[in-house]
Amino acid sequence: MTTVKVNVNSIDKVKGFVNTIVKFDNDFDLVAGRYVIDAKSIMGIFSLDLSQDLELHIGDGDPIEDIKAALKDYIVE
Repeated sequence: MTTVKVNVNSIDKVKGFVNTIVKFDNDFDLVAGRYVIDAKSIMGIFSLDLSQDLELHIGDGDPIEDIKAALKDYIVE
């Protein structure tokens, strides 16, 4: 499992983020404090505090480098 920090602080960013990750077969979880939600769920994402960076846990499946390249607009360095 790989973890990266992401920022999806607007409705458009959330829609773009979900539309990007649903193309991959991996499992994705977003973590905000003690809350963990399926990152492919738009409704789940909107239940989190989007004003802060979130941890994205990426499960095994498609190559991590391909996923990171696709999510470059959302990843916080």
